[in-house]
Formats: sequence, C-alpha cells, structure tokens
Amino acid sequence: MLREIQALGFNLIELGHGIRISLIPGIQKMFDAGEVRFSSLHNFCPLPVEVMSASPDCYEFSTASKSERDRAVKQTLQTLDFAARLNAPFVVLHCGSIAMNPITDELIALAQNGGLLSRKYVRKKIDAVRTRERAAPAHLARVRECLKPIVERAAEKNVRLGIEGRRGYEEIPSEREIPQLLDEIAAPHVGYWHDMGHIQIKENLAFLDHVEWLRAIAPRTIGCHMQDVNWPGQDHQPPFLGDMRLEPLTRMLPQNCQIVWELSPRVSAEEILQSRTIWKERIGQ
Repeated sequence: MLREIQALGFNLIELGHGIRISLIPGIQKMFDAGEVRFSSLHNFCPLPVEVMSASPDCYEFSTASKSERDRAVKQTLQTLDFAARLNAPFVVLHCGSIAMNPITDELIALAQNGGLLSRKYVRKKIDAVRTRERAAPAHLARVRECLKPIVERAAEKNVRLGIEGRRGYEEIPSEREIPQLLDEIAAPHVGYWHDMGHIQIKENLAFLDHVEWLRAIAPRTIGCHMQDVNWPGQDHQPPFLGDMRLEPLTRMLPQNCQIVWELSPRVSAEEILQSRTIWKERIGQ
C-alpha cells in the first residue's frame, strides 16, 4: 500500500481510519527502516479491533452514551501515541454529530433531481437548521469535555490536532461553531483542518460561500484534505478532474498548511498521475 502511494509520486503519506491493527507491524518496520515518512494520521488509527471496516465515526465525542464517549477518547489517545511513534506531526479529528435526521444526502438527492432551492428543498433545509440549533449546545458540551484529555496528550506527544470541517450539515462542528471551539480550546497546537470536498458540497447545497469561509478561517488552518467534487455531492475526486474552481481556493491556504490528497479508492492510478501533472503546472509543488 505504502509503496504504491510512493510510486505515484507522493513522499509524505497520511494513514487513514481504515488501517487495521494487523498492518501496524509492517508500517512500523518500513518507518524504522527510513523507507517512509508520514504527514498525518486520521483518527481512529489504527481501526478499533471490534470495527470491521473504515469508520471514523464508529465512536463519537458528541453522543449521549458515556461508555461510547470514553471509548472514543481512549481510541484517540492511542492514535496520538501511534502518531508520535511514526513522527507524524498531525492527527485529524472528527468531533461527532447531532442526533437528528441526516439531511445532507437528502438535499444532494433533491439537487441531483433538479430540486435545488425548490419549496420542498427549502422546507427540509429550514427544518434541519431549526432542529440542529436547538440540539447543538448539549452535543457541543460533550465534545468539549472529551477534547480536554486529547488536547493535553497531543501537547505531551508534540502532535498537532486538526479539527476537520465536515461534509454533513448534521455533523460537528459547523462553520459557525469552529471559531468559538478553537477560541475555547486556546491551544497553539490545535487548529482547523479544511476539507475542500466537504466545504464545496456545503456551498453546492447553499449552506455557505466557500471563498468567504476559507478567507475567514485561513489564518487558523493548519491542514487541508485536497480533493475535487463532481456536482453536487460526489467528493474525493482527483484535483482538477472535477467541477470545482480549485486553483483560487488552493491559493488561499496559508503557506505552511499541510496538504493531503484524500481520494476515493475507485480513482485509477492513471487519473491520479494526470491530476498530479495538472497540479504541478498550476500550483507548482
């Protein structure tokens, strides 16, 4: 897996949330031999033993279940320990979701069928906003509590935490919540992790303006999952092979931002190489 990624021209690799514990000895062996370097780990990494497939939201900081929150914290602390062992400077976090009907995929389906901003669409969206706003404070309080030991352990391990911008409107934190959450944490090693695909989908669904949001949050952005989107909601496409105006957005990222290409496993090697060529021409890295 790691050698295949290197062969495509990438010299820094993010380990994702689908890494089974059985893969860890081989990964550690390559790292110890100086054959691979890591940019970041995506929580939970390794995958909890009882979870059978990649599932970054199998345990959530936001849930009402204390045992699930405790498990989420424990697995995150293990991810931080593993990041330190691999000298990976970043861990990317999902923070959970609001207990509500997941509205995002319903809105994507309506948009695909020509119903974007129809009365049905607007009603669904407004109902979702009302539900989320009512429920958010209790969920966010649980997230803040869970983050305390995680922020502490990250400082001990000299690992930076990236709180990821999410695809789903029902997920935490929303763009309105992120600045306040970072203010409350107030730690230099904790920042925002931008996801080009997630935020573009929110723009496509008329939740926000991508350029405005990135301009506002760029000073607090420490990393970025780079990808393109086929309108309205198919993300994880190779950069410059989808429908986004990706170049101006990419240029808004701060100079020291860690960029990680996060692509669908269905993307071919040929598409990745084509995308890399265009990237070098336009972005020059």
